[in-house]
Amino acid sequence: MKVGSKQKAAGSEHIVGVPTQSEEAASEVGRRTNMATVEVKNLAGQTVGDFQIADEIFGVRPNQSLLWEAVKQYLASQRRGTHKTKSRGEVSGGGKKPWRQKGTGRARVGSIRSSIWRHGSIAHGPQPRDYSYALPKGMLRGALRSALAAKFQDHKLTVVDQFNLDEPKTKIFSGALHKLGLEKGVLVVDDAVNRNLELSSRNVKGCDLVRRHELHPYHVLSHNQLLISEGALTRLQEALR
Repeated sequence: MKVGSKQKAAGSEHIVGVPTQSEEAASEVGRRTNMATVEVKNLAGQTVGDFQIADEIFGVRPNQSLLWEAVKQYLASQRRGTHKTKSRGEVSGGGKKPWRQKGTGRARVGSIRSSIWRHGSIAHGPQPRDYSYALPKGMLRGALRSALAAKFQDHKLTVVDQFNLDEPKTKIFSGALHKLGLEKGVLVVDDAVNRNLELSSRNVKGCDLVRRHELHPYHVLSHNQLLISEGALTRLQEALR
């Protein structure tokens, strides 16, 4: 029987090949039970629980085109744009005509600061400008989903319950990273203001700290490991859905 043809049985009409409501409900339950989980650890490296991650964020295939656009936009916004060359009106000197127009046998010229002369001006040279531009919010969220999915699928995502540091000590935070099995190139993402975490992590080589609402796909891609708190990951999932 062809797909899409109607089949009558027991007084009901059903289209073969089209899932019924009960089948859709069963598949939805199966998707919920098959949601991926990630271990939640404390700063001592001990597993304290599990966290269910959203398949529509961490289970997607990374979009290379979106990631390229996001990285290009971020790097362009970091350019200072202070390049400057002098035009003909800005070069010092050259106010007098070097020689008369006719009769010398030489090429006619009006200023020694012409752009074709040595020590002259620059024609159509770079001027100070702003290179930054904004990406559509949908593209930026899609790129962030792809970046997070890439880190999760490469097993480079670590979730901690919270960054509870009693005092701002670099040695304590470095020891916590070692217990978690994290090497150089760690991006730390937290949700709330944590002064002890800021002071403890700023002297760790290759470690950067960003707030959850400031996270950019470039930050995720430019670091080898991603260390995020459970609260920040919860709110990040809500924002990216």
